[in-house]
Amino acid sequence: MNKQLIVIGASAGGISALKTVLSGIGDFSKLPIAIVLHIMEKESELPKLFQNFIEIRVKEAEDKETIQTGHIYFAPPGYHLLVEEEGTFALSTEAKVNYSRPSIDLLFETAAEAYTDRLVGILLTGANEDGARGMKRIEELGGTVIVQNPETAYCHSMPKAAMEMVPKCRVMDLEAIEEYIAGLAKGR
Repeated sequence: MNKQLIVIGASAGGISALKTVLSGIGDFSKLPIAIVLHIMEKESELPKLFQNFIEIRVKEAEDKETIQTGHIYFAPPGYHLLVEEEGTFALSTEAKVNYSRPSIDLLFETAAEAYTDRLVGILLTGANEDGARGMKRIEELGGTVIVQNPETAYCHSMPKAAMEMVPKCRVMDLEAIEEYIAGLAKGR
């Protein structure tokens, strides 16, 4: 079945990892991408930073915004990013999950409920276990789960936690993830 949404989670070392995996998108994408990156800033410069080298639209997700192809959405700092079944985003200030808000797990779990087997979940470098539970939910509902090779990650805790929770996940180096995303973005 055709994939309709990619969700990506990262923490420590995530900016560099994201630059690699998103570098092959070019100027056209058939899929939207939603990203949670743990950052300590009150105001995010992430959309501006990534818009400098990505040709498709990069922005912070807004509450009740319809998810559109050809867009990369970042979770705003201090808000959980959730996916609703109508294909819209919701923002929440509920309690932190795994010491984080935004939570990778909440994005992944809500996206899995909305997109089931049409979802691709990708977990990159990070220093805690956020994302592992969400990857499990994506797998349970038939989605594709990909984890950065812990041996090449800046911090291996998040990828290792996901591999323990989802033993059948695909483990890839960043360049292979980039090729996979580029292929999906071009409709391959």
